[in-house]
Amino acid sequence: MPLNTPVPIVESNLDEYLRAWLREDVGRGDWTTVGLGALAQQPGLALWVTRAPGVIAGLPFAHRLFQQLDGDLSFEPLVSEGDACAAETTLAKISGNLAALLTGERVALNLVMRLSGIATATRQYVDQLADSPARLVDTRKTTPGLRQLEKYASRVGGAINHRMGLDDAVMIKDNHIAAAGSIQAAVAQIRSAIPYPMTVEVETSSLEQVDEAIACPVDIIMLDNMSPAMMKTAVERIRSQKPAVKIEASGNVTLETLKPIAATGVDFISSSAPITRAPWLDISMQVSSKAV
Repeated sequence: MPLNTPVPIVESNLDEYLRAWLREDVGRGDWTTVGLGALAQQPGLALWVTRAPGVIAGLPFAHRLFQQLDGDLSFEPLVSEGDACAAETTLAKISGNLAALLTGERVALNLVMRLSGIATATRQYVDQLADSPARLVDTRKTTPGLRQLEKYASRVGGAINHRMGLDDAVMIKDNHIAAAGSIQAAVAQIRSAIPYPMTVEVETSSLEQVDEAIACPVDIIMLDNMSPAMMKTAVERIRSQKPAVKIEASGNVTLETLKPIAATGVDFISSSAPITRAPWLDISMQVSSKAV
């Protein structure tokens, strides 16, 4: 997906999540804002400003969150999702009830800072693959309850989503192989039980396992924790015998190892790091008591 392609907004249960996150933060009431009395009921204006450079993701979710508190609130994004912004960039202008701005500030910022951090880290990985046909793929290593949003941020950063959950596709990993006794036995058993046309991917960690996977009816072969030299040999074997099978590399993927891995000829490189190791992007909210 080109980096400027609009990314669909996650809708499933979004408002339910936003309400739950607000309840977690507000609890029995925002006593600080309530304590301001009538002062908090006047119109307010908030500007969101970056304190560090990064790729922006999550502004539509912040809009939806503030609307939980003030249905008439105006949220004007000044940048697009996926834009790479310099420090001190004004991202959005928010006008509405001052109490809603003050109460929703922390949850909204937390969400966008987290998602923008993921998009920023992902873009760094994607940029390393700019001269390669290999594509970056995310994983299921996500924060429980935040998978859809974190994978949204991954797409904004330019990666491809791997399966969203266990019901999307079959991935036969080392423990499944151990349970079945072999790759061949695992593929045969699982193929007989799944619906058509669900894809089957199998994880391999040695050339012997690659050979066994080639002999099976699989759609994707994962090369897990292999050296670039072993990967290159594995890719050559797969291409020569099963050219239609896609090849994914995984394990110990870093910014430094991306290019050597891509040079082996794999189709996809999966990594959890852009989600699990991404620092938050620093964004602040500046509020004034009169909307303009």
